[in-house]
Amino acid sequence: MEESMEEEEWGSYVAMMDDQNHNNWEAAVDGFRQPPPPPPPPSSISAPAREPPGGPLLAVPAASVDRKGPKEGLSMGPPPPPEANGVIMMLKSCDSAAAVAKAAPAPTPSSTININTSTSKFLMNVITIEDYKSTYWPKLDGAIDQLLTQSPGDYIPISYEQIYSCVYKCVCQQHSEQMYSDLIKKITNHLERVSKELQASPPDLYIERFNIALGQYMGALQSIVPLFIYMNKFYIETKLNRDLKDDLIKLFTEHVAEKHIYSLMPLLLEAQSTPFQVTPSTMANIVKGLYTLRPEWVQMAPTLFSKFIPNILPPAVESELSEYAAEDQKLQRELIQNGFTRGDQSRKRAGDELAYNSSSACASSRGYR
Repeated sequence: MEESMEEEEWGSYVAMMDDQNHNNWEAAVDGFRQPPPPPPPPSSISAPAREPPGGPLLAVPAASVDRKGPKEGLSMGPPPPPEANGVIMMLKSCDSAAAVAKAAPAPTPSSTININTSTSKFLMNVITIEDYKSTYWPKLDGAIDQLLTQSPGDYIPISYEQIYSCVYKCVCQQHSEQMYSDLIKKITNHLERVSKELQASPPDLYIERFNIALGQYMGALQSIVPLFIYMNKFYIETKLNRDLKDDLIKLFTEHVAEKHIYSLMPLLLEAQSTPFQVTPSTMANIVKGLYTLRPEWVQMAPTLFSKFIPNILPPAVESELSEYAAEDQKLQRELIQNGFTRGDQSRKRAGDELAYNSSSACASSRGYR
């Protein structure tokens, strides 16, 4: 009796649970068909459920599930359908994640501003060809003008550091070719003016003015070449296979010396035949300068060049000693004719030796060494 009552109660309980599961499954299917409810506000959203790989789960009727007991192994059919509450929460979590993504604040333009700022700073350091012509080359042009026209010993208020910095920046910004062209053009124009001034000089001042022009230009090169050393190293030597100093010396040769050599050489030979018509220092500077510009000019006056440059003439031989002695005697006669006698020079040397010996004796007596 009691056993039958217990079986009836158990059967009614099982039937009730089946009805409840069936109702929950229908509610879940209706939830799939109906549009999802609006997402809750971000503050009340719980941690989103992790979506299984492959997308949201699909509902499968319970009748198609092949269940087996634990002793018979794992189920071979599809997994059982999730409960209604689980499916709804899964849909809510997906919608809430989308809502969070939409509600997330857009990236501020600060990063873009920083990038643009750094880019603008980089672009500000770029030297355009207009900047070179309007800002950098005028500074170099003024400095070159002062260096080319300075007199020996003059002080020029030039910032060599600033000029070198201008050259360095222009080379780094790929303006070497333009800068080299401007430098050559600038110095060429200067040398053409110098040549015209020499042509207008009278014969008695011609040698002296040529000496001044030559010395002034060579002195200017000692400052110009170091200022453009960066351009010389990374453009002229590497791309043109030349040297800046050689190029600038060649300019003086072509625009000044070649135009005046045939007028200058006769005057030099005449001055050589007349002692002290031209000071020895001036004569030495011009002859050495001409030899530096073009050694081939030695053939025009080998005797003149041999007096200031060694090893110009062939070595002396014993058979020509008499000729050398005759030349020395001729020079001595010329000196005597101009008021310089051997006795005067001997007395002068003797007086100098006497004064030197007296001063040495006094120093020794006082204990000075």
